[in-house]
Amino acid sequence: MPTYAYACTACDHRFDAVQSFSEDSLTLCPECGGALRKQYGSVGVTFNGSGFYRTDSRGNVAGTASTSTSSKTESSTAATPAPAKAPASN
Repeated sequence: MPTYAYACTACDHRFDAVQSFSEDSLTLCPECGGALRKQYGSVGVTFNGSGFYRTDSRGNVAGTASTSTSSKTESSTAATPAPAKAPASN
């Protein structure tokens, strides 16, 4: 079950509560009875390895090689700007 951090808007009392996803959020401070608000913190994410690509999670090595070749072709084509169209005259 997840742990949520709460802070009271009246007395600044801070605490953590272990609640299931189906439970409603807490609304009253246990210290003073004031209104509570949830605290949101940053989530630590660690990227390990040599690189991260869309095809990294795939198990098929042959499919990975063909996909990376096609993406190189698309990127070289996309780097060339399309010719501008002439404005329509009335």
